[in-house]
Amino acid sequence: MPRLIGAAQAVTSATQNAVTTTFNSSGTLTTAARTVSIDYLVVAGGGAGCGQYTLTAGGGGAGGFRTGTGLSVTGSTGYPITIGAGGAGAYAFGSVGAAGSNSVFSSITSGGGGGGGGSEVGTINGGSGGGEGQHGAGVGNTPPVSPSQGNNGGAKSSAPATDGILKGGGGGGAGAVGGNAGTNSGGNGGAGTASSISGSSVTYAGGGGGGGQSNTPGSYGIGAGGAGGGGDGGAAANDSSGIGEAGTANTGGGGGAASKYSGGSNASGSGGSGIVITKEPAVNFTTASTMWDLRVVFRKIVEDDWV
Repeated sequence: MPRLIGAAQAVTSATQNAVTTTFNSSGTLTTAARTVSIDYLVVAGGGAGCGQYTLTAGGGGAGGFRTGTGLSVTGSTGYPITIGAGGAGAYAFGSVGAAGSNSVFSSITSGGGGGGGGSEVGTINGGSGGGEGQHGAGVGNTPPVSPSQGNNGGAKSSAPATDGILKGGGGGGAGAVGGNAGTNSGGNGGAGTASSISGSSVTYAGGGGGGGQSNTPGSYGIGAGGAGGGGDGGAAANDSSGIGEAGTANTGGGGGAASKYSGGSNASGSGGSGIVITKEPAVNFTTASTMWDLRVVFRKIVEDDWV
C-alpha cells in the first residue's frame, strides 16, 4: 500500500485489461492510457508468382514475418499502421511477379515478399525471396533484420523433362526456404510460421508454388492461414487451367506461378495482403480518492495536523 502525504485517503487497486487489436487494412492504433509496452505481429504483403506460358516460372515469396514482445510505447498515443498489399499477378510472357508492399507498425517494418522469377527476368528479393525462374532465386530477409523475417526462394529444376521445360522454384516462406523444382514438378512454397497473438494459432506467410508447365505444379506453403498458391494441375499441354492461385488475404502468402501453355500467357497468382496484430498487456495500478493542493499541504504543516 503506497504512503500518501495528507489525511487518510481511500486507495483502490484496479486493472487496465489486456487489449488485442487486429488491422486488416491501414489505420491508427491508439494505445490505452497506462500502456507502456506492446506485443506485436507485423506481416507484409506477399509477392506474386511469375506469369508464364512456355518456360520456367517461379512462385512468389511470402511477406516478411516479424513478431515480438515488450516494444516500448506511450499511453494514449496514436500509432499509424500500414498494411502492405500483395503483389499483383503477372500476365505477360515471362513477366516477373510483382513484389508485395511493406507493413509498418511503430519502429517495426516487415518487407514485402519478392516476386517469382521468369525466363526473361530475374527474381525479386524481399521479406521472403521469390522462386527461381532462370536467373537465380530471390534472397529472403531483405532488408536484413534479426530475428530473420523470411527465407530464400527455391531453385529451378536442373534438367528439363520430356516436355523440354525447366520447372520453377517455390517462393520462400517465413518458416522455410522455398522448395527446389523437380524434373517434372514445380517447387513447393516454403512453409509459413504460426502465431497465437490473436488468441488462436494461425499460420502466416507461406510461399507460392513454382510453375509446373505441362507436368505437376508446386503446392503452396504449408499452413492454413498463410498458404500461397500453387499453379493449377492438369497434365495436358494447351490446357487452360494453368492459372496460378492467389496467396490468402491478410496472411502475406506468396502467389503461385502460372503453369503450362494455353494458347496465350497464363496469369500468375497475386500475393496475399499483410496484417498487423497488437496486444497491450494488462496493467495493474492503484488510485487515491483525493489529492491535496499546495495550500492544503501548507495549512497541514502549520497546524501539525497530519494523520
